[in-house]
Formats: sequence, structure tokens, C-alpha cells
Amino acid sequence: MHTKVTVEEWVRRFREIGLDEDTMRQWHRLFEEQNPAGHQSFLEWLGLPAERITEIRTASR
Repeated sequence: MHTKVTVEEWVRRFREIGLDEDTMRQWHRLFEEQNPAGHQSFLEWLGLPAERITEIRTASR
């Protein structure tokens, strides 16, 4: 049974509903603006390394 959600799986779902790179960046910006701690927690939950989380959050500000 597959229980871990991967970054690739998450991105694939975003693409399946029509989100492009710009829209995904906008989603991250909104998440960071409205709930920075939640954004951090979500990125950790996805299993991203700390350096990548820092890159995403910095680009989202």
C-alpha cells in the first residue's frame, strides 16, 4: 500500500487540473503569504530537503 505522497505525484495532480509553472508559483506565493508555518510544514511533509524548502520559500516571498 502506497501511503507517502511524493512531490512528483503532487505536481502531476496539479498539471492534471491545468496548473502550469506560473500558476504553481502563484499557489506557493499565496500559501507562503497566508500561512508561512503551514507552507514550511507542507514542504517538509512532502519530504523535500531543507535546501529545496528554503529555495521554494524564498522564491515565494
